[in-house]
Amino acid sequence: MKIATSRLLFCLFVLLAATAFCSAQSYTMTDLGTVSGMNYSVGRALNASGQTTGASGKNGSDIAHVFINTAGTFEDLGTLGGPSGIGNGINISGQIAGYSENAQGAYRAFISQGQSLVDIGDLGGGSAVAYAINDSGEVVGSAVTPDGSNHPFLYSNGKMTDLGTLGSPAGNDWWNSAQGVNNSGAVTGTSYDAQGNFFGFIWANGKMTKMGTLGGLWSQAYAINNAGQVTGIAYKRNGDAHAFITKANGKLKDLGVFAGKYSTVWGFAINDAGVVVGQSTYQDFYHAFVYDGKIKDLNKLIPKNSGWVLYEARGINNGGQILCNGMNSAGAQHAFLLTPQ
Repeated sequence: MKIATSRLLFCLFVLLAATAFCSAQSYTMTDLGTVSGMNYSVGRALNASGQTTGASGKNGSDIAHVFINTAGTFEDLGTLGGPSGIGNGINISGQIAGYSENAQGAYRAFISQGQSLVDIGDLGGGSAVAYAINDSGEVVGSAVTPDGSNHPFLYSNGKMTDLGTLGSPAGNDWWNSAQGVNNSGAVTGTSYDAQGNFFGFIWANGKMTKMGTLGGLWSQAYAINNAGQVTGIAYKRNGDAHAFITKANGKLKDLGVFAGKYSTVWGFAINDAGVVVGQSTYQDFYHAFVYDGKIKDLNKLIPKNSGWVLYEARGINNGGQILCNGMNSAGAQHAFLLTPQ
């Protein structure tokens, strides 16, 4: 009787585990729509409570406004005076970091204060862009220095600090940028080295450390979670480029492919459980993915016949909600919030 009971309990456990696993593999899909008067939206980041940010604009023009979307309601935050802007990061308080053109046509990094966008300065070269913000309000991005070079920066306590580079030669610095920051202030991004090759980096306690690759020449890092895991894209020895996640020893783990052998795959965001989202491209195939131990096409995990193709995923929170961008057959482009069910 004990054996039978044990087997029954074990079978119930397996059934419950399988049910939970299966239920976590599908998502409800919420169309975030657009800001009033605009006809497209692009999502870039979401926070723990599901607030999102990005840009909403008009097709056929350069008009695009920063938005915050809370529980399906858009708030238009405008720009810094120019025609366009975009929110790239949002923290637990709903504070947004991003960049916008100002009235003089320069690109400027901003942080939101209530309904206003506040210019946070630059590194002396007249322009800056911001890509991420942590829960303490620290912002990272890229800014131009007095000699015209691009350098990654950390903005904290009202001051913008030049994080330096991996030895980037002047004139070969297009991708020098900080892309992610966690709540401990660790920063990740990409920098060229003295030989002109670009690599992901981790910056912490005043020191920048070069990341590796998947066997090829280059890598780029896009996001870092509170456990210090990083995701991005790295090249393999055969020239293919795949999304990665860093392992405990600092080496990069290849997340694989699902669309085709020669797919190019970007990891754009990672939550504290190490779940990665991003984009896979293969020929004319552009699909969003989620990686939770196995890489999966998000288009196969949403309701069938939705009428939309999710072509990239840009954010994921610790509740498993995912911010995606989609396009329909008419060419309309909207941001979507996926919620696990």
